[in-house]
Amino acid sequence: MKKSFLIYGSVIIVIIVGVILLIARNKSQNYNFRFDKVTQGDLTVFVTATGTINAVISVDVGTQVSGIVAKLYADFNSIVKKGQIIAQIDSTFLVQSVKDAEANLDKAKAQYADSKRNLDREKVLIDRGLDSQLNYDASLTTNESNEANLKSAEAALDRAKINLAYATIYAPIDGVVINRAVNIGQTVAASFSSPTLFTIANDLKKMQVQTTVDESDVGRISIGQEATFTVDAYPDDKFTGTVSQIRLAPQSIQNVVNYIVIIDVRNDLLKLMPGLTANVKILVASASNVLKVSNMALRFQPAADIIDTTGTGSARSGFMGRSDSTTDSSRSGRPSFAEDNNSSGPSPTERLRFRAIRDSIQSAHGGKLSPEDLRTEIQKMFAGKMSPRTTPTAISKPKFKVSGGASDFGIVSNYPEYQKGAYIPSHQSGRGRVWVLKSNGLLESVFVRTGLNDGRFTEINSSRLNVGDQIVLGATSNNDGATQQVQSPLTGQGQGQGQRPGGGFR
Repeated sequence: MKKSFLIYGSVIIVIIVGVILLIARNKSQNYNFRFDKVTQGDLTVFVTATGTINAVISVDVGTQVSGIVAKLYADFNSIVKKGQIIAQIDSTFLVQSVKDAEANLDKAKAQYADSKRNLDREKVLIDRGLDSQLNYDASLTTNESNEANLKSAEAALDRAKINLAYATIYAPIDGVVINRAVNIGQTVAASFSSPTLFTIANDLKKMQVQTTVDESDVGRISIGQEATFTVDAYPDDKFTGTVSQIRLAPQSIQNVVNYIVIIDVRNDLLKLMPGLTANVKILVASASNVLKVSNMALRFQPAADIIDTTGTGSARSGFMGRSDSTTDSSRSGRPSFAEDNNSSGPSPTERLRFRAIRDSIQSAHGGKLSPEDLRTEIQKMFAGKMSPRTTPTAISKPKFKVSGGASDFGIVSNYPEYQKGAYIPSHQSGRGRVWVLKSNGLLESVFVRTGLNDGRFTEINSSRLNVGDQIVLGATSNNDGATQQVQSPLTGQGQGQGQRPGGGFR
C-alpha cells in the first residue's frame, strides 16, 4: 500500500510540474503587438538637395593690356549700363606705342616711294634697251618688299591704336557690380591671362539655384518640376522655382557621382543674393486620396511561432500565380491586372478569361493602348470589381521660365537641346506585405501593391484593406523583451521597386 502511494504521488508530482512548465512556457511566448491603422490621404514625394544661388548671367570684366589702374568709375553694387566706362588703365606707354607706330609707318611710306621711283626709271631704261633685265628685276623686288613693309606698318599702327582703346574698360552688359578685384594704382599684367577687374551680374531679379543631385535621385528629376527652397538669411520665407536644366557633366564628390540641376527663380523683391546656400526640395510626384500605411508595417517580419500557417499554401500559390502572370505580361508587352490582394490567386480558367478580355480590348484599339489606359478600360468593363488605383502625378510642365533666351546674351545655338527622359511615377510600383492580427491571436499576411513613398508612408492598393483597418508594426515578446522587426524576405525592401528601405529619399 505504501509503495503504491509513493508511485501515485510521484506521478501526480510529475504531472503538476509538467503543467506548471507548460503554463510557464505558454506564458513566456506571449507577444505584445504594436498597431497602426490604414489611412487615406495625400502623398507627395520630394528630392532634397543643397545648392548655391547665382545670377543667370554674370561676366568677369578683364583687361587685354597691361598697366597701372589709373581710374575706377564703378564700385561694389554699382548699377551700370552696357557701354559705360567703368575703369581706365594708364595709357602713357600705349600712347608712345602709337607714336612709334606712326613713325614706322612714315618710314615705310618713304621707302616705298623711293623704290617706286627706282622701278619707274628702270622700266624706262629697259624699254629703250639701255639697262639689263637683271637690274629691272632687282628694282621690282625691292618695290614689292617695301610695299609689304608699308602694309605691315599700317597694321602695327592699327594694333597700337586698338591697344590704346583697350586701356578704357567698358561695361559689357547691363547689370550690377557684385565684385571689384582691383584698386587704383594696382598694376595688372595681361601677359599670360586676362586679369579680372570687375564681376557684373546681369539682372538680379532673375536668379538661378545651382544644385547638385546624386545619381540615386537624379532619375526622378524632370524639366519643369516645381521646387521650393529656403535660405539661412530668411529662414521664415519659402521661395519657389522651376527646374530648367539637368546638366550631363558628372561631378564626383567624395566618391559619389552628382549632377548639376539648374532651378530658375524669380527675385522680384531682391531678397536673394548671389552666393546664398539654398536648401532645396524638388516635388517629383504626388498622389491624392490614396490608401497609405507606415513604412514600418512593410518592413515588419514576425517570428515563425505567431504566423498563421493555415493559409500559407494558398497564399504562396497565389503569390506564385501572380508571378506567372507578371512574367507573361512582361513577355507580351502588356500589363498584368490579375488581383494580387487576395490570399489565393485566380484559377487558371479565370486567368485565361482575363487574358482574352485584355487581348480583345487591345485589338479594338489597334494594340496602341498604354498600360495605364488598358487598365482604365478594364476597370470600366468590370464596373468597380477591381480595386481602383490612383495614378501618381508627375510635375513636368514649367509654370514659368525666368531666364531669358540664350540669344539675349549673344549666345546663338543652331542645335536642339538634349533633355533626359521624364520621370514617370507609375513605373515605380512594386509589391509588399503587411500583417493583420486574427481572432486566434496569430498573424496573417496580406500582399499589397505599393506605390509612392514619401519617407514615412507608402501608398498601397489592396481589396482586403480599408481605411481604419489595423495592421501590425511590431511584436514584443515578454520572453526576451525584444521587438521582432526585420526585413521581409518576400518583399525585398518592403516597398516599391526602386525605393530605399525606410523611404530614404534625399
